[in-house]
Amino acid sequence: MRKSLLALVAAGLLTTATLTACDDGGDTDAAGGNAPATTNGGSEEVTGEGGIGVILPDTKSSQRWKSDDNRYLEAAFKKAGVKYSIVNAEGDKEQFKRLAETMLDKGFKVLVIVNLDSVSGKAVIDNAHSRGVPVIDYDRLTLNGAADYYVSFDNEAVGQLQAKELLNCLNQKKVSNAVVAELNGSPTDNNATLFKNGYDTVLSAKYDSAQLIKGPDQWVPDWDNDEGREMFALMLKQYPNIGGVLAANDGLGNSAIEVLRAKKLNGKVPVTGQDATTQGLQNILAGDQCMTVYKDVKQEAEAAAGLAINLFNGVKPGLKDKLKDPESGLYIPFLRLLPKAITIKNVKDVVDAGFVDVDTLCNAKYKEACKRANVIK
Repeated sequence: MRKSLLALVAAGLLTTATLTACDDGGDTDAAGGNAPATTNGGSEEVTGEGGIGVILPDTKSSQRWKSDDNRYLEAAFKKAGVKYSIVNAEGDKEQFKRLAETMLDKGFKVLVIVNLDSVSGKAVIDNAHSRGVPVIDYDRLTLNGAADYYVSFDNEAVGQLQAKELLNCLNQKKVSNAVVAELNGSPTDNNATLFKNGYDTVLSAKYDSAQLIKGPDQWVPDWDNDEGREMFALMLKQYPNIGGVLAANDGLGNSAIEVLRAKKLNGKVPVTGQDATTQGLQNILAGDQCMTVYKDVKQEAEAAAGLAINLFNGVKPGLKDKLKDPESGLYIPFLRLLPKAITIKNVKDVVDAGFVDVDTLCNAKYKEACKRANVIK
């Protein structure tokens, strides 16, 4: 299965490589002089006409939406010599729809979107389809949206990795019958539901056999880390014997760690994460976080860009995998990618992949921890 999936990605990138045979590798837009727009905020206007439009969701919920995806997507589009615009809705659903409307009015040929919720996402997809413009759901599936393609990681596998590593950390600490708190992602994000499906399949069996005790279980609206911190503080007040925290991503994991640190429980209560952010990895190096999940954003961005470039050039790639939309029942062509669990044992893998800057990760505060983890010498 893994070989076939990677072959699909390679196929998309092969098309990209073919399209760039005449590109000299410079920054000049070979598709007609458009100055591409890449923005970390939602206030910057869409520029250019007739290219590929990308709308990212926010810059608050995860580091990736602020600094990672846009640079990899931009590099792929520049290499292919296609016009593009990458903007960010900054968590504003109406802004999300306005950005899409502007792109469609300016004649963009393909949209790549990361929805803020399925209602606004579907509105964008319906608008695009009414104008004959294909849409790629990137990272998050828009429920009942009928996107033309979906590019993401196996999100239930992400949740399974989180639960399995949490169990490993509890075993290493020789903790039995631990009360486990679940700090889930946004209830409007289908990925958060898939993550939870994944970790609950593993944890439920432990709850049923009384090997673990199910503690508080709450969703955090919009992945808001500040709200997550407040929610976990209440969890810990109500359940002072919490022994493990299944936090859906690194931001929420750090929110829990800050509360635990105030109670001098950091490092004693295992906490999970996801996204392999610099902060999450530093928490792992410090012993405060049990694990994170590395999703190769570069691989995901290049796969989505490859599909978008194909569609821009009138090619409709066939994908082997399909994912059933649980609301509409439609099967969406799915380019599935595989996640990887990161613990103290393999933090170096994320550095070696170039996903994080080693100097930033191993700054003065974490230098000795990086040496102990063999990240640096």
